[in-house]
Amino acid sequence: MANSLGEQMRAESRWYSETAQAWIAKGRAEGFAEGITRGMARGLLLLLEAREIEISEEQRRRIGECRDSEQLKMWVDRALEVSSADGVFS
Repeated sequence: MANSLGEQMRAESRWYSETAQAWIAKGRAEGFAEGITRGMARGLLLLLEAREIEISEEQRRRIGECRDSEQLKMWVDRALEVSSADGVFS
């Protein structure tokens, strides 16, 4: 099984600097945040699909490109109640 970058750095080097640790932690945090927003966007699309609300390609793109979790949450909340996709974005 492949080792993580952190494990490789510790195994291959006598020192494991705080700077390297900070970069690894930052990368993990950024990856986690991106995963959350991608999941929220996918969930929103699934919710709209389940509610049989049609969305345009432009609206689908807008959802897919959004990286603001608060914005996505607002859209999800709206998607629970609206009857058209336009209501999600207004």
